[in-house]
Order: sequence, then C-alpha cells, then structure tokens
Amino acid sequence: MRIKTHPILSFEEKEDIVFTFEGQKVVGKKGDTIASALVNLGVDVFSYSIKLKRPRGFYCAIGNCASCKMMVDGKPNIKTCITKLEPNMDVRIQHDKGVYK
Repeated sequence: MRIKTHPILSFEEKEDIVFTFEGQKVVGKKGDTIASALVNLGVDVFSYSIKLKRPRGFYCAIGNCASCKMMVDGKPNIKTCITKLEPNMDVRIQHDKGVYK
C-alpha cells in the first residue's frame, strides 16, 4: 500500500527495518511510524475496545485518539501513529488494557 509513484512528488527508497508483528518478522522503512508500517503491510486491527471488544485501527494519525494503541516491546498503550519504528521492535495487537493473548 506504499505510494511508489506520484505525478508531482518523488519518493526516495528508504532503508528496510525488520521488526516483529504478532511473532512474525516483517519489514518497514526507515522514517515510518509503527502504524504506517503496519498499514503498508495491510494490517487494519491494532487493538480491541475494552468494554465491547470491537476492533480498532488507524484513525487520527496525530496521537489524539486511542485507536492505534498497541503492545510494543512488552509495554501496553503505545500510540503507534506517533511512535517511530525501530529495528527489532516486538509489536502486538493489544487486548483489554494491555494483556498478551
């Protein structure tokens, strides 16, 4: 889903960053946020609402909502839309208030 060609803008090729999503090694690009790397991989569920267990995904992209909160390196409630992707991060879908499932 990454934009590769555009009639006005140009996009330079960026360095690959390997990280883990739900136990699987995947690749993002240098400069990506965690959320943008996941969206590029086709991931649309980042967490589930606490009360009704409804899926949540990428929404505001500026850190104001709770839709993109995930477990990152064992820490719950990380806002992935504003957190830069780093090599070897362990990213997992968040259930409840931050419990691994």
